[in-house]
Amino acid sequence: MLDRLLSHDRPRNRWLAIVLLLIVVGLALTPFIFPGTKALNVAAKIIVFVVLAASFDLLLGYTGIVSFAHTMFFGIGAYGIAIASTRLGPTWGALATGALAALALSAVLSFLIGLFSLRVKAIFFAMITLAVASAFLTLASQLSEFTGGEDGLTFKVPAALQPGTEYASGPFLGASIDGRFLTYYLIFFVALALVLALLRIVNSPFGRVLQAIRENDFRAEAIGYRTVVYRTIASVASALFATLAGVLLALWLRYNGPDTTLSFEIMLDVLLIVVIGGMGTIYGAVVGSVLLVLAQNYLQDLMKVGAESVQNIPFVSQIVSPDRWLLWLGILFVLSVYYFPNGVVGRLRAMRRPPPGP
Repeated sequence: MLDRLLSHDRPRNRWLAIVLLLIVVGLALTPFIFPGTKALNVAAKIIVFVVLAASFDLLLGYTGIVSFAHTMFFGIGAYGIAIASTRLGPTWGALATGALAALALSAVLSFLIGLFSLRVKAIFFAMITLAVASAFLTLASQLSEFTGGEDGLTFKVPAALQPGTEYASGPFLGASIDGRFLTYYLIFFVALALVLALLRIVNSPFGRVLQAIRENDFRAEAIGYRTVVYRTIASVASALFATLAGVLLALWLRYNGPDTTLSFEIMLDVLLIVVIGGMGTIYGAVVGSVLLVLAQNYLQDLMKVGAESVQNIPFVSQIVSPDRWLLWLGILFVLSVYYFPNGVVGRLRAMRRPPPGP
């Protein structure tokens, strides 16, 4: 049953299987193990970025397409929910309308980008997607009547998902059973379903063709596959999954603005996640998201503890100062790329024991 859910794409390494199991169980039990607000926000961000990075891996890792417009579709999903909830009110119908409208817009834009741009060389396609994403960011910042401009949009969700809605008179196993609790598990199970769907896609005959195009597009074209058609379909599918990731983020934050989903920093984070976790492995998005988001949120706190322990050593205390956490994050990234050139998942899978000889 588990093998079928994983689309016959097993971790193929005992340690990787253990890590993935710990991540899934940890995220599933976060409201009970770490009931604090910060821990819950970090876990929700990890869940959203798993979907976002996995959808980008469908483009970069499996098809070999470098796109810088991925966060545009991420923002479209979040803005769809925000605008619909602001205009139509905090209802389930508004959420459905916003999500469907966002999916439709993402499908059209990704189809047009794929249709007109995927015929050019890789570097030119990357530049075209960067220009489109920058134009969309500018548009979202200026159309304040619809998007709230630089301030963004704060909106309400249905009563069932609001933090003030209590489902139990007291905490259960340390967790408050309220609308926030329900929202977290809604995001968790939807993200789990989306990741399983991506695993199904990349392990299907369609996914095998994408990998063939990545390895040698001329050979794939020569044996009869319309590479432009397959790349366009992959571009649209990837955009739709990214849009759903934006929907999940907006549901959790109940806010969206240009810096929240459309900034180039988020695109860099997604690239880091895919590279650190391992390209061409959906599991890499899971591992990379956990590592990067935890480092972004807790590395500074760890450095603060370290700086206090060496505060009497002038030079060392300056090096480990919490203000330099971005420097150490960059160093950790360089080291991870050096020691894990194929990502964490690729390295762990390469550690498999060779089959016994005859």
